[in-house]
Amino acid sequence: MNILLTSVGRRKYIVEYFKTALDGIGEIHTSNSSYSIAMMSSDGFFISPIVYEDNYIESIITYCKDNNIKAVISLFDIDLYVLAQNEKTFEENSIKLILAPAESVRICNDKWETYQLLSNLGIKTPKTFLSVEKVVEAVDRNEIQYPLIIKPRWGMGSLSVYKIDDINELYVLYKKSKKEVFDSYLKYESSLTKDDSIIIQECIHGDEFGLDVINDLQGNYVKTFAKWKVSMRAGETDIGKTVENTQFEEIAITLSKEIKQLGILSVDCIVQNSIPYVIEMNCRISGHYPISHLAGVDYPGQVVSWLNGDGNNESKLEFEIGLTVTKDLVPAILKQKQQS
Repeated sequence: MNILLTSVGRRKYIVEYFKTALDGIGEIHTSNSSYSIAMMSSDGFFISPIVYEDNYIESIITYCKDNNIKAVISLFDIDLYVLAQNEKTFEENSIKLILAPAESVRICNDKWETYQLLSNLGIKTPKTFLSVEKVVEAVDRNEIQYPLIIKPRWGMGSLSVYKIDDINELYVLYKKSKKEVFDSYLKYESSLTKDDSIIIQECIHGDEFGLDVINDLQGNYVKTFAKWKVSMRAGETDIGKTVENTQFEEIAITLSKEIKQLGILSVDCIVQNSIPYVIEMNCRISGHYPISHLAGVDYPGQVVSWLNGDGNNESKLEFEIGLTVTKDLVPAILKQKQQS
């Protein structure tokens, strides 16, 4: 059994996790549009075309056929949508895509659509606007107040995200964020909504949490693992602590049934006044997954078991509560389990 991780970037630790899971039974392969350190650990790799180039899917299919790849997993939001739109082509070549349906990926990548979905499901989420004018009206009606958050509608990480404290910053930073979006790789998806490529959100205050919501390869809900994001840097979790999922599980189950992802769904929440607000969702392994992994979860190992036709393996879905983990170039346990 061989697995390909596409758009692998610098996530060497994810490659190592899968390599361990496949030890003796298969190989882990990687692809990226430029050479990256993560490729050093894989059993095979290739430099792919850029995701939006016409021959991207063909290049992935060809590599999979030449290297007996059974399953493909993407680690990059933009790549997810391109792959998902071509799911039938992969099926015709007996290659399993482990991701969410194309429509679910589109909704998760589009923060305005995410806001609308969460609102329709009755899940708390920050009030969100597409225009400066609507924000000014909402402020005048006392529906929201400064500070607010400006971010790309199709963004990821912390690129072009700004906190604004008054109406002057609102106008200036809105224009700045929009310019930066179309000067970056975000321009591809943002061109789908060129006139409404920036969102403005209510600022929610509280502790931030990351959820790994796990479905099996038939899209059935399995389990949720919750982490408190103790420290963040550039949109990534530097230090996290494993916690009980009690206040998040109902939300997780609702999203699992709605998104219908195969495998993992990453959900970011902020708890304000004991109420969880969902901030965003990603249909991929997240930057906070290593916290789950070092706390006992072996998602790559479980994926391998599913691909082998086996069911849920409880030993791969264990999670030690109260463990603090720091993530640097290599994730490691910072200190032992603390007593609550």
